[in-house]
Amino acid sequence: MAGKVKITQDGDISFSASDSIPTSVKKFRKSPEISAFYKFIYEHDLQREASEIIEYHCQKRKIGKSKGSRKAKK
Repeated sequence: MAGKVKITQDGDISFSASDSIPTSVKKFRKSPEISAFYKFIYEHDLQREASEIIEYHCQKRKIGKSKGSRKAKK
């Protein structure tokens, strides 16, 4: 990947979208969009904030799954 991640005037991340959809987790992580996103987080020193967001959503999914499994048992 060459160069820095570009940010538009309104603050959006500018990257080119690929035509193919990654079929595996490994290919997903190496896709240009995800690589650009990781690079953006690193270049702007947002690792802590990104970690907090991921942790929040993981906990939210666990709660949703546990509620869903309780409904399935009844």
